Amino acid sequence: MGDIRPATREAAGQGTATWKRGAVVAALMLSMALAALDSTIVSTAVPQIVGDLGGFSVFSWLFSGYLLAVTVTLPVYGKLSDTFGRKPVLVAGAILFLLGSLLCALAWNMGALIAFRVVQGLGGGALQGTVQTLAADLYPLKERPKIQSKLSTVWAVSAVAGPGLGGLLAAYADWRWIFLVNLPIGVVALWLIVRHLHEPQRESRARARVDWAGALAVFATGGVLLTALVQGGVAWPWLSAPSLALFAGGLALACLVVVIERRAAEPIIPGWVWRRRTIAAVNLTLGALGLLMVAPTVFLPTYAQAVLDLDPVTAGFVLSVWTLSWPLSAALSQHVYRRIGFRDTALFGIGAATLVLLAFPFLPYPGAAWQPTLLMLLLGAALGLFQLPLIVGVQSTVGWSERGTTTASVLFCRQSGQTIGAALFGAVANGVLAARLGGTGDLDSVARDLDAGAPAEATRHAVADAVHAVYLGAAGAAALAFLVLLCVAPRRFPVLSEPDH
Repeated sequence: MGDIRPATREAAGQGTATWKRGAVVAALMLSMALAALDSTIVSTAVPQIVGDLGGFSVFSWLFSGYLLAVTVTLPVYGKLSDTFGRKPVLVAGAILFLLGSLLCALAWNMGALIAFRVVQGLGGGALQGTVQTLAADLYPLKERPKIQSKLSTVWAVSAVAGPGLGGLLAAYADWRWIFLVNLPIGVVALWLIVRHLHEPQRESRARARVDWAGALAVFATGGVLLTALVQGGVAWPWLSAPSLALFAGGLALACLVVVIERRAAEPIIPGWVWRRRTIAAVNLTLGALGLLMVAPTVFLPTYAQAVLDLDPVTAGFVLSVWTLSWPLSAALSQHVYRRIGFRDTALFGIGAATLVLLAFPFLPYPGAAWQPTLLMLLLGAALGLFQLPLIVGVQSTVGWSERGTTTASVLFCRQSGQTIGAALFGAVANGVLAARLGGTGDLDSVARDLDAGAPAEATRHAVADAVHAVYLGAAGAAALAFLVLLCVAPRRFPVLSEPDH
């Protein structure tokens, strides 16, 4: 009694009280909140962490280590959830995340904290991928936008509340509470999942063989290549021996992955993920989404402070307004794609996003705060029409046994796009700053100027030019996503029929 079963097998909630399905949805939202809050809540406490533990030269790995672990484990968890079910993967991921959180709170130096953040990331990969997959399992297609919009709202609230909560805990309690606060949230989510989520028995198969060799090769490949992207141009020059060695090693490991996966009976990354037009198109376009999102999330706060002369709180508000329009637009997107289809709705969204990104370089200098704020509001609305139809659409083209792998591949591409975008646009911004300031400027020097006081006028102009260049690059990524959807994705997604509910 009280089982919540995937919608592709029987009605989600059939014979089950509505509040019980609500309990599972609450558990999914809490699980997603753990992953969504993580980076934003830690960022504002970095000064206190460094002041207590030291290790300023490597503190960026607090974020990079977590990102690497999440990204490279997504395909592994996706395949495991298709093989063994969503519940055991989600429970194991939550436990691993909470263990990492507890260890982070007990860390005695920066090296230990970074290592424990990696443990957190190993659990975070399971949380992100499995929650999105379960959301599709539990709801039929016509109801799926409801749960997806709720998950989008979780990300939006986390983006706004995370920095403030992290700052409050660091200022009035201790930075270790930033990790300890995960424990009660996670325990409640775990209890709800264990108590109320019961997956039905499925057709018995021969004893499942896990492609551990492929999983290890995927993990190693992703780790090496993402390390090269994250650290290139920061810890060492792009054309230095460490950078070239990492890229060469990553490419060699990628070739090894192809060999292993072709021979595996149950590959971690099956070939059909890229052979099917719909999935391949969504993977590529959401990779471009991850790339273009770097422009506002990384560079707009610096622009707001250096060019518009706003304080950090107001600069954060300029960015955060897109977290208001994005989930609202996503929730309303179902009314559009039910009429014109998933692909055409996404085309409209990414086309509008391209125009908004192209408009940013034409803002007047220095301009007023309402101008980029309006653009961010419009960008959030456009991307809500773009992302959610693609996720709902691609999940609806596969059955239960392929949905975890499909969802993980989409999220993996989006995460990888963000990593590539951070490296690429960081290099572009630093190059423009160096050219405008006579070869002596970079983003770090601008940050120091902001900490010391108002930057010089030449620096303000240089920052404006650098951010304009980044937004032009983001517009190019959006235009590329538009072309991929137009040329690769089928006009009508091959949605699988579902039983009547």
